[in-house]
Amino acid sequence: MPELSGYLRQDGRKGIRNIVIVAYLVECAHHIAAEITLPLREQGVHLIGFPGCYPNTYAHRMMESISTHPNVGAVLLVSLGCESFARQQLADTIAASGRPVETLVIQEHGGTRSTIEKGRAWVEEVRQQLDKQQRVPMGIDELVVGTICGGSDATSGLTANPAIGHAFDSLVEQGAACIFEETGELIGCEQHLARRCVTPELGAEVVASIDKARECYDTLGHGSFANGNAEGELTTQEEKSMGAYAKSGFGALHGLIKPGDLPPRGGLYLLDVVPDGEVRFGFPNIVDNAEIGELIACGCHLILFSTGRGSVVGSAVSPVIKICGNPQTYENLSDDMDLNAGAILTDNVTLPDVGDQLLELVHETVSGTPTRSEGLCHQEFILTYKTFEPLGPGCLPGF
Repeated sequence: MPELSGYLRQDGRKGIRNIVIVAYLVECAHHIAAEITLPLREQGVHLIGFPGCYPNTYAHRMMESISTHPNVGAVLLVSLGCESFARQQLADTIAASGRPVETLVIQEHGGTRSTIEKGRAWVEEVRQQLDKQQRVPMGIDELVVGTICGGSDATSGLTANPAIGHAFDSLVEQGAACIFEETGELIGCEQHLARRCVTPELGAEVVASIDKARECYDTLGHGSFANGNAEGELTTQEEKSMGAYAKSGFGALHGLIKPGDLPPRGGLYLLDVVPDGEVRFGFPNIVDNAEIGELIACGCHLILFSTGRGSVVGSAVSPVIKICGNPQTYENLSDDMDLNAGAILTDNVTLPDVGDQLLELVHETVSGTPTRSEGLCHQEFILTYKTFEPLGPGCLPGF
């Protein structure tokens, strides 16, 4: 496998990419930020943003966490000017991290055309600076890897998801931090997870987080089970949960975190993405990319994405590796997929074989090889309103 390397940041973390973020701070600035980004997107310039005008603590924390992610080298903030987002606070946080940052306020910079021109000029200049930076050696114990499943079908829990679990077990053993989610797709598996927790207190926190998800879905009258799951021959929420559970592997569970929390050390972590408090903001995650964004806010350098029905999305900031569980889907969408885990069903390939192939892909991606979604310029991003309470005392044992 290739030696790992990354870009050293001021806080000691290392990034596997060196991108420029263009971030809009309200939907009214989205178009201008996108126009700044579009001609530069193949040069490592990515678009993110928050559409809301009313402030939200969760959204601000997400924007701070992602803007100071180790894969990010510089940030351009695009503001309309009258939204309530605390743009100066965000800019100060980015500057304190040692990254170049610039804020363009559309109402103060002459409107659409002028702001686009100024934005592109700044991005092109800082892009030239970043391109001069050299990669440095990086250990596997410095790596944070997230996983998500989307467009799941009956093959997902038999092939792609357990292959990810195999890779997670190996990565954790080597000192990496691995994060899986979501609690709404683990309903019915909470006691199995609790038995794997390193302390009884953590087990109780995990059970409570999944109970919270169940109560949320009961209130909404809609669980994390889509029409496509049923058409893909998944039969129940419990069957889907067992497939999602398989992504976590077999090792001990070291912590429960929430969006924006960084794993304090290597190990296996569960990410709780269901908001705390009363149900106020609708469905916890309306698309897979909302969860990917939350994994990235927890420091994930890359995302392992399993799919059975097929999904073509990638992400801004962190590369996405697509693992396809269904051999027919892989044949149909091979240009979008990085790995055919469905070969387990058709080609006499073993689960450990696919898990080892995935580990090779992780090493290649960390060292700079583009994933399929990166090559196709998939840079999806979405951020909505949520609310979270601080972690409970048992969530991170030993810290």
